[in-house]
Amino acid sequence: MSVHLCFHSTLCFLPKDLSLALRYKTAEFGFQFSDFGYNQMDTDALRLFVLAADKLNISAAGRELGLAPAVSSARLAKLERTIGADLLHRSTRKVSLSLEGAEFLPYAREILAQQDAAMAALGQGSAEVKGTLRFTAPSTFAQLYIAPILPKFQDQHPRVKLDLRLSDASFDLIEGSFDLALRNMELEDSNLKGRKLANDTRILCAAPEYLSQRGQPATPEGLASHCLVSFKNTSIRPLISSDGQPGVFDPQNSLRCMVIDDGLSQKIATMSGAGISINSVWSVRNELAEGSLVQVLPGWRLREQTGLWLVYPKANVLSPKVRVFMEFLLKEIDGGIARLD
Repeated sequence: MSVHLCFHSTLCFLPKDLSLALRYKTAEFGFQFSDFGYNQMDTDALRLFVLAADKLNISAAGRELGLAPAVSSARLAKLERTIGADLLHRSTRKVSLSLEGAEFLPYAREILAQQDAAMAALGQGSAEVKGTLRFTAPSTFAQLYIAPILPKFQDQHPRVKLDLRLSDASFDLIEGSFDLALRNMELEDSNLKGRKLANDTRILCAAPEYLSQRGQPATPEGLASHCLVSFKNTSIRPLISSDGQPGVFDPQNSLRCMVIDDGLSQKIATMSGAGISINSVWSVRNELAEGSLVQVLPGWRLREQTGLWLVYPKANVLSPKVRVFMEFLLKEIDGGIARLD
C-alpha cells in the first residue's frame, strides 16, 4: 500500500472531526467554503496568515517566510477569496484580526500542526523543532516551577518561540488558539486530552501569629468564627478527615471573607495574618517548612480529586513543538512538587 501526501501546496488530509468542525465554523460565519476550495487550500498561505495574525504585520510575516510584501499581500488576498471572508483588517496604520479571522485562526493552526506531524511521522521536514508555542498556566505555579527552567528549554530548542499567558484566569484553549495549557482540576472536559503532571492536594493554612491571636479551630465548624481568604464566588468546598469524617469550607459563612483573585497574593496576605486560606501543597511547602505558615485542621484536606494536568484540544495532533515542551515539563518538574499523602 502506498501513501501519497501533498502538503507542500494543498491540504489533502485532515482527521474527520477537525474537518467537520472546520466546515461547521465556516458555515456558521457564512464563509463560502466549497469542497473544491477546502481541498485546494494553500497551506503556505495558511502559514502566512497565522504569522501575520501573531505579528499583526503582513510584511514582517512575509519576510520570515522569504516573501516580498507584494507577494504576501497577494497570497493572503487569494486565501480570503478562497474561503469567502476577510480574515485581516488592513489600514495604512495597522493590521488587525477580523471576527472571522479570529474564529478561523485556531483551525488554521490545527491544519498546520497536522501537516507538521504527518511529515515528521514520515521522517520528513526539518529535524529542528521550531515555531511559536502558545501556552497558558496559573501564575503562582508558573513563577515557582516553570519560569526558572525556561532558559534551559530555550537552550535545547532555540527556534521555538514561547508565547506564554501566565494568569490565574482560565483561558479557553480553542478561542485563545493555545497549543497547550496547565490546569489544576479534575479532567472532565470531553473536548480536552492531557497528561497528568502531579497530584494537587489542597490544605488549609494560616500564619502562626494569626492563630496565636484567634486560636486554632478544632473542627471544620470552627471555621465560621475565623477570617477566610478566598477567590471570588468560591462555593462550599467539601473537606474530609484522615478517618473519613465529612466537613465543609464555606467562605460565605465565615466571620469575614477577604476576596483576592490571585493565588500568590492570597498566600502573601495569609502569611501577613489576613486569615485562613486554601493552598495547594506545592505552593506552600517552603513556607510550611520554615514556619511562616501553619496547617490549619491538620487532620483534614479538601475532598477533591484534582491534579495538575497538561491539556490540549482533543482534535489536536501533537506537533513536534508541543511534544518537546510537554516532555520537557514532565521531566524537569516531576518529583519537584511536594505532595501530602
